[in-house]
Amino acid sequence: MIPQEKISEILENSRIEEVVGEFVSLKKRGVNLIGLCPFHNEKTPSFTVSPSKGFYKCFGCGAAGNTVNFVMQHEKYTYPEALRFLADKYNIEIEEKEESEEDKKARDERESLFAVNSFAQKHFAKNLWETREGRSVGYSYFQERGFTDNIIQHFQLGYSPAEWDNFTKKALSSGYKKDYLEKTGLTIVKPNQSYDRFRNRVIFPIHNLAGRIVGFGGRILTNEKNKPKYLNSPESEIYNKRKVLYGLYFAKQTIVKEDRCHLVEGYTDVISLYQAGIKNVVASSGTSLTEDQILMIKRYTANVVMLYDGDPAGLKASFRGIDMFLEQGMNVKIVLFPEDQDPDSYARNHPSSETKAFIETQAEDFLTFKSKLLLKETENDPVAKANAIEEIAYSISMIPNMLQRDEYIKATWENLDIDQQKLSFRVNKLRSDRYRKKNKQQDVQPIEEEKPARDEENKVFIEQYPHEDELIRILLQYGTYLITVSNADDSYDISVAEFVINEVLIIGYKFKVSVNQEIFDIFHQKVLEEAIPDDTFFLNLQKQEISEKVVNLITEKYHLSENWEKQKGIFTDREQDHVKQTVNSLIWELKSRDLENRINELDKQIKDAGDDGVFDLLKQRHEMLMQYKRINENRGRIITKR
Repeated sequence: MIPQEKISEILENSRIEEVVGEFVSLKKRGVNLIGLCPFHNEKTPSFTVSPSKGFYKCFGCGAAGNTVNFVMQHEKYTYPEALRFLADKYNIEIEEKEESEEDKKARDERESLFAVNSFAQKHFAKNLWETREGRSVGYSYFQERGFTDNIIQHFQLGYSPAEWDNFTKKALSSGYKKDYLEKTGLTIVKPNQSYDRFRNRVIFPIHNLAGRIVGFGGRILTNEKNKPKYLNSPESEIYNKRKVLYGLYFAKQTIVKEDRCHLVEGYTDVISLYQAGIKNVVASSGTSLTEDQILMIKRYTANVVMLYDGDPAGLKASFRGIDMFLEQGMNVKIVLFPEDQDPDSYARNHPSSETKAFIETQAEDFLTFKSKLLLKETENDPVAKANAIEEIAYSISMIPNMLQRDEYIKATWENLDIDQQKLSFRVNKLRSDRYRKKNKQQDVQPIEEEKPARDEENKVFIEQYPHEDELIRILLQYGTYLITVSNADDSYDISVAEFVINEVLIIGYKFKVSVNQEIFDIFHQKVLEEAIPDDTFFLNLQKQEISEKVVNLITEKYHLSENWEKQKGIFTDREQDHVKQTVNSLIWELKSRDLENRINELDKQIKDAGDDGVFDLLKQRHEMLMQYKRINENRGRIITKR
């Protein structure tokens, strides 16, 4: 765990313009910097960085936050990972919780394995570029695949010669322990000898999300039938093939930018497409898709395009893996390449523009594709058709969103000429069976539907209660301002934050927008501690939702030029000159809205009440209505009869 004082030091030292500037080209405009947003494809500069406030904001897609938020969003890091990234950038030493001897030993061992793999990659690359065998065998193979020198170096490709212990001998003489060579799988240790796992193969290093090498893949270049075409590192403390996607380290930024990931099968598929300009591409490296791999992709995008060669049998075998994407609520499309071609060969034999156009035009929704493929094989066989429909129903049942399921049921019903009610029943039955099995229950329970995202719920309230946002904005920007409050006996100065909190607590108002209530509660606590927070305090909290909200509230897209007063002599009212009036107006609005809601609730109770209780409810309603009218009359509003 990173100590709070270290978090504060990192936040104080990390400069937003420097952090963002590494990834985004920025130009100065006034006191701020602007550029193209790295999170969406808008061509107009809508991305603003405020060095003085320490935040970024895109007026196009709404992305916002501080340095930590930017690193998290851009690199898809967790909060601790982003902090460590910034600490490393600004040379801030982090001493986390005191490690036990066991923890220290495990960390040292992992680092040793990474060090061995790093040494191995350099050794294989040197073999490729600087030895006669490497140039004539390994480099020639890559040239035949059409790989340029730049792409070979970019993916850190290499070559391991036919010699039995070429790598092992070099690693041992360089001081690396045989124990670690064995644990990485690079060396196979027998009682009487030790030898290289990879021999006479071109080498494909496998990277984790941070770019560190966790393992290797090797392709044999001879036709020996007793040896596998591809050979991978065995699993180790740093390599779990279920949790690794080849090429993701190189693809992740483009995946985010284009909001789409292309999924292929092999190393050369990835490299050829990457070289053709399709950089948002990853491979499962010949293994069946796992939930961990799918969740890794989901961190970056919900849209997947799966690229397959022209073999329908191989495609059908992958259907269950594709269903796992649907289960995660992701959108899946399929591209089937012409017969006897795969993504690698197609990209090598066609210009980049044609490859991109082919994928774009041939991409078809998975369920539509699956329906066509399965039903094409049924002809007039009713049993085969029933099996096909069962397969399609299974895939539809995996979709968590009810509305999407209904749309697919409707489309399938129309395309397959089957009874919509029966298909819908079968889909629901499959979901219920799966739910019961998962929860080991005997009785079928209703399956909870996918709930709307919290921000989508908040959008509705934001439209209905814009005064909430305004009040929170005033707290953030003018919380420390003093205003004079008068009563019958006296007048006194009080901070805007204290005044607002007191008034809101008196009427017992609960903010309808959940993140506004969170910010208000923090203000309340801090005021009790006699420490009124400012916008910077909230930007540095560990909650992305709060940071984004604060940036959205305090950022103005347009600023009044200082030259308006200096050069033209035209003076305009400033908001800070009327804070008291603004606050009073917003508090009255809260009171009015709160009473209106309570009156509406009473109306419902009166409708359902019996003769005994209706009189008291009507009396309460009358009193509330009088308050409601007085509030709005004081504000100059005319209230029609309710």
